[in-house]
Amino acid sequence: AAAAEQSAVFSKNDLLVPVYIDLNVGMNRTGIPPGENAVALYRLCNTLPGITITGLHAYDGHLRDTDFQLRKQKCDTAFNEVLLMKEALLKEKLPTPILIAGGSPTFSIHSKRENIECSPGTFVYWDKGYSDLCPEQTFLPAVVLVARVISLPAPGRVCLDLGHKSVAAENEISKRIFFLNADGLMPVGQSEEHLVLETGPGHSYKTGDVLYGLPWHVCPTVALYEKVYAIEKGKVSGEWKNEARDRRITI
Repeated sequence: AAAAEQSAVFSKNDLLVPVYIDLNVGMNRTGIPPGENAVALYRLCNTLPGITITGLHAYDGHLRDTDFQLRKQKCDTAFNEVLLMKEALLKEKLPTPILIAGGSPTFSIHSKRENIECSPGTFVYWDKGYSDLCPEQTFLPAVVLVARVISLPAPGRVCLDLGHKSVAAENEISKRIFFLNADGLMPVGQSEEHLVLETGPGHSYKTGDVLYGLPWHVCPTVALYEKVYAIEKGKVSGEWKNEARDRRITI
């Protein structure tokens, strides 16, 4: 139904739009499982006006095992279904599909394959979460959040100006921010504008102290900011506007 609808709209407007089929290789979020039904959809798309069938996209974002060999085994098993589907398409002499596969955790696996395009999602900034999950990928994080101690509300506790509006908060509270210049801080509460942390006895923090933190999940964190400041040799050298942040309904 989706293919027929797009075909009707595009052909009515004298457009020819390249399309990919979204394959569900185990995440069970979107797409169609590779196999006979997916081959039939590819075959149909090859006959419809207004679209040109271009390839297959297999996103395996559910594969997040910290054990690399286990992650690779699961990745190879899922991707084998895609390769079998490609063989079926070629036997029917249908257009050779471009294969796009993987997210950030499986990038180091898919990047070793031939004739494939990779689609990692965190390749610009990286983050603490993927640094821990994918130690085999030796990327350096490129985003840091600046926070300040704004209150000493009780003995052994500090409060920072780092609430839900400043860092992605979908993870449990201990996996939202990792401080580069403050060891042993344990988050105990977070609200819209504030993050409260336990410091242990005898701390030396003062109001105004600056802390630098790596977001655990950078993607939704970036969406909280209009722009990112570029720092070179300790000085601001420019800024990048987060274009994708400014979404709007267009219908």
